[in-house]
Amino acid sequence: MKKIDVHVHLIRVICGIGSEGELAPLGNGRAIYASGKEIQLFPAQYGDFGVTPETLIQVQKEHNVEFSIALQGNYAGFQNLYAYEASLQYPKNILSAGTYDPFFRNKDKIIKHLFEDLKIKLIKMEVSNGSGLMANHCTVDLDGPIMHEVYEMANQHQLIFFIDIGRPGNNCYQVEALAQAIKKYPNMTFIICHLTAPQHNQMAILEENLAKLNFKNVYFDLASLPNNTKEPYPFYEAQAYIRKAIDVMGIEKILWGSDFPNAMNYCSYKEAYSYIEDSQQFTQEEKEQILYKNAKRLFGDLLQ
Repeated sequence: MKKIDVHVHLIRVICGIGSEGELAPLGNGRAIYASGKEIQLFPAQYGDFGVTPETLIQVQKEHNVEFSIALQGNYAGFQNLYAYEASLQYPKNILSAGTYDPFFRNKDKIIKHLFEDLKIKLIKMEVSNGSGLMANHCTVDLDGPIMHEVYEMANQHQLIFFIDIGRPGNNCYQVEALAQAIKKYPNMTFIICHLTAPQHNQMAILEENLAKLNFKNVYFDLASLPNNTKEPYPFYEAQAYIRKAIDVMGIEKILWGSDFPNAMNYCSYKEAYSYIEDSQQFTQEEKEQILYKNAKRLFGDLLQ
């Protein structure tokens, strides 16, 4: 089955930042925080100090993926220009998103360069307190003035807005505030990453959040859903969460994403989609909508 992966990452070299300080590369996909904590950021098969566009292209070929969207995140360092350059080199295979820290003093110059000079059409804001905006800043109100500057900028530039609000129970996880903010931008498309990141045994939380965020201009990607539930393949709880999302909001709101390459520490790339493709929970049409058709409708015209 043909697929579009709406949530991947490219990494020129690991240069991230998180709640434990700066993240530096060690080789073989491993990295170390300033705190001394070492992690396997991505499987060594995908790179040593980073993950190239050519590696992603090979993965696409092996798994019948038409194109992927390269998002930004603090966990590996902002890779705005690297992802943009990849989208120029492989215009039919990679679509890039930009990002910035709204606390940057010269953010207006960054905005102009990314979204006016380079004409990047998507923005990804990660606000999680692990490796997002609230990892190295105080708690930010998602319906407050700092974030509304970002929303308004995106609205004026007609950007598709990806947002990762972290996990339930953390100060970044502000579903109600996000819902209130979204109401103010009815003409802007929002994509909430990780289906709001429900963890194991959180069906009630998921259903409540989906009801709050059920707007016609809001979509959800499924990246790292199996990782968050921490179940073995074929990820039955993740399947149940997707089924609930379809029943609450309709099939057209769901977009498949892998969270390549770091999510592949938990499952293989094939498992990241085959748990949907081989599931008995979804009809053939629903599978095609999730894995391909919905993303093609939203992003197909943006490819260069």
